[in-house]
Amino acid sequence: MSVAPPVVTAAELGVDDEERPARTLSGFPARLVGIVALAVALLSIWQVFRPLAQGSQYYLVVFLGIALPLVYLSYRSWWGRLDRADAPSVLDWVLAAIALVVCLYPILPLTFGDAGGGYNAFLDRQGMLAPLDVAMGGLLLVLVLEACRRTTGVILPIVCLVFLAYGYYGGLLPQNWAIAHAGLDIDQIVDALYNSGSGFYGTPLDVAASYIVLFTLYGAVLEFSGAARFFVDLSVSLFRRSHSAAGRTAVASGFLLGTVSGSGTATAVSTGAVTWPILKRAGYRPEQAGGMLAAAGVGAILSPPTLGVAAFIVAEYLDVSYVTVLGWALIPTLLYYLGILLSVEIDARRIHAEGRAPADLTDAPLPTPWWKLLGRFGYHFSSLIVIVVLLLAGVSATRAVVYATALALILAVPDRMLRARDAAGAPSSTGGSSTVGASTVGKSTVDKSVGDPSTGDPSTGDPSTGDASSDVTATKQSTPTDLWTRKTLQRFVFEALRALSLGMRSALPVVAVCAAAGVITAMTTKTGLGAQLASLLVRAGSVLSDDPAVVLATTALLAAIALSLLGLAVPVTASFVIGWVIIGPALLDLHVAAPAAAMFVFYFSVLSEVTPPTALAAVGAAAVTGAKAMPTMWSALRYALPAFLVPLMFVLTDSGQHLLGRGALLDVLWVTAAACVGVAALAAATGGWILGIGAVGAVPRVLAGAAGLTLLYPHPTATAIGLGVLVVAAAAGVVERVRRRKATGTP
Repeated sequence: MSVAPPVVTAAELGVDDEERPARTLSGFPARLVGIVALAVALLSIWQVFRPLAQGSQYYLVVFLGIALPLVYLSYRSWWGRLDRADAPSVLDWVLAAIALVVCLYPILPLTFGDAGGGYNAFLDRQGMLAPLDVAMGGLLLVLVLEACRRTTGVILPIVCLVFLAYGYYGGLLPQNWAIAHAGLDIDQIVDALYNSGSGFYGTPLDVAASYIVLFTLYGAVLEFSGAARFFVDLSVSLFRRSHSAAGRTAVASGFLLGTVSGSGTATAVSTGAVTWPILKRAGYRPEQAGGMLAAAGVGAILSPPTLGVAAFIVAEYLDVSYVTVLGWALIPTLLYYLGILLSVEIDARRIHAEGRAPADLTDAPLPTPWWKLLGRFGYHFSSLIVIVVLLLAGVSATRAVVYATALALILAVPDRMLRARDAAGAPSSTGGSSTVGASTVGKSTVDKSVGDPSTGDPSTGDPSTGDASSDVTATKQSTPTDLWTRKTLQRFVFEALRALSLGMRSALPVVAVCAAAGVITAMTTKTGLGAQLASLLVRAGSVLSDDPAVVLATTALLAAIALSLLGLAVPVTASFVIGWVIIGPALLDLHVAAPAAAMFVFYFSVLSEVTPPTALAAVGAAAVTGAKAMPTMWSALRYALPAFLVPLMFVLTDSGQHLLGRGALLDVLWVTAAACVGVAALAAATGGWILGIGAVGAVPRVLAGAAGLTLLYPHPTATAIGLGVLVVAAAAGVVERVRRRKATGTP
């Protein structure tokens, strides 16, 4: 995936963690795709309040039937002369038409001999498909894999083909092999994929159509409302006077903007465009800054209230509410950002000690203090708060996010009025004008999709005139309410609908991935492969010892490695689905609680975004900072280290579940406290600096690392030992400091 410095929003480009760049369409194809995408978005919202009477699988058939053709029109085929970069080719139109027919075939009320006949007749033929059914299902399989190739590359389709080959040829394997089975014929494979509650219309696509699309629409509307710009502006202003302002600004921006984009790569690129000049001035090297941006961006999709895509599948698989999954993620989020912020503090002190830059940026211009920004635009937090409140009140996640989307849309009105008044030079209720950060991020990440009524540019603002200066003059002579003329109101409605359309388009790769993931789950379920591979994994873990604790630790380590490697090749959603059906049973067989096992798989699936050698978030950040990709990946790995170790705590002992907020309050508190100290010890070890002491050498670093690892084993004895080793590490650091001072003659 090639990454370039951002000039428009991630949603507008169609760039996400799990996809290749989409075409930039124009003319009739752009209008058609935009209108159809908007129709799918509205259908998804309608389904929340007025579900189709024929059931959820019927809705999935309709949803995929409309969404899959959009993939062929929106994404390039990369087939030489048959491909076009700026518009669909003839082949793309043909494939889109075929996709429409084969997807909607199960519900067409037409009879074709012994086939067809409508939805109920199609379901009645389950297990006894007609030849036309098999042909249509085979075509849909090819089309789904091709759509997945266009949006995510060749790896996931190859993985799907391997699973299909295993399903078909499994009967030829030696029958004494644990993974051998009787073998499936073509009819059985197509039936499992096309005419069942698994396969294409299984849990992954159900989650995509019911949850992911709605949260993607919410993110697009949140950007449109001006929230993304406010979040970055607030971060820039909030930490300006602190000792480690630059690093804290980057981390806070990544966290806040990540709640809007839901994409680690897009967040790293967007925040980097704004914060890299600040980081550079503060003395950060390109690779160091890129690693921080990547870690902060990925952390946002591991954090409530809008977790990554796979979190919805966690809730569906475990049959729990989404708010329950949010609760499980609270303490791990605290530990993750604690590790990053401690590393930021260490970086700031080291940079200052080396004389590379001033300790803060207090001499930089700051037109608007953070408290004024919060007072004027703080209402943008309300839609996020509404989601959490409604979830806690028992409202379904789908309805909660629709209500929050409506609120964000309403809040776009005062945002435009305030920003237009600032641009026109009119005094605001609190005084001051837009921040430096606002103008910067507006150019890089927001304005082209949001639209600014003050610009007078028909592509981004008020369509009533093409002259920006005349628009500003008119604005100065009018009240804020006069800004909403008939033309500007029409433009506002158009941009709002366009945001919904762009949100749906940005979800297309996830739809393709989830449909393809159905191939994996169907073959795994039909052949019993998941249970067999889980058994093999447990056997591998028992090679070293028969002790249950050793077997569990070895299995967890092997599972973590397997998930990390899997995440290098396939998108996060597919990585979680594969990991859950294969690694999940292995952990469950070792008596790991289902929530702990699911969150373990979830975290390691997401962390592929910062895992070398294909860390997409790090690659994107490196493109912004001008750094080399591989050193940036290793830097991101250092910042994200707690995220790789904390999930192991979930499964190693029963006490590890306390990090998910499960158990008695005192147990949760002591395990969390021990983990916090462990994360601090690891930050000291990787950063070579103990806060309060200063730079340390190899011996204190090794001791601090050992203490951190020990403290991350949630057992009272291990906690006591870890604290003791950490005290020794601090003492060794003090001794080194005294020796250095004596050697240099400093007081």
